[in-house]
Amino acid sequence: MQYVWIALIGLVIGVIAKFLTPGRDPGGCIVTMLIGLVGSIIGSFLASILGIDISSGASWAVMSVVGAVILLLLYHLIIGRRNAR
Repeated sequence: MQYVWIALIGLVIGVIAKFLTPGRDPGGCIVTMLIGLVGSIIGSFLASILGIDISSGASWAVMSVVGAVILLLLYHLIIGRRNAR
């Protein structure tokens, strides 16, 4: 049951990040979930570097969305350069 919750939280974070990021985003439901999950890892890593306490659920969620948005922006940079060729 824990994995189902992790997947759902990743999906919600991915949807929020896709909503906040301009441009066309990749994939469907599974890719959105993976973006949210990887964004959570990136956000937690950034929080530890910046010294932000993410012990509360709200701060963890915000940093997860920030990480997912960063991931999508990097995707747009890479794909944008690839399409410009």
